Amino acid sequence: MAKKGAREIIRLKSTESDQCYWTIKNKRNTTERLELKKFDKSLRRHVTFKEAK
Repeated sequence: MAKKGAREIIRLKSTESDQCYWTIKNKRNTTERLELKKFDKSLRRHVTFKEAK
């Protein structure tokens, strides 16, 4: 059985294409939206990924 806690599954969407990543974030420690630089497979370069609903 899974624990109830502050962790939540979120989706990171590319700012330049339709590529998405799924990750886990701790809502207590990071209350603002995540913004990471990751590799976009369709563009074949690193771009900014922002947290999406």
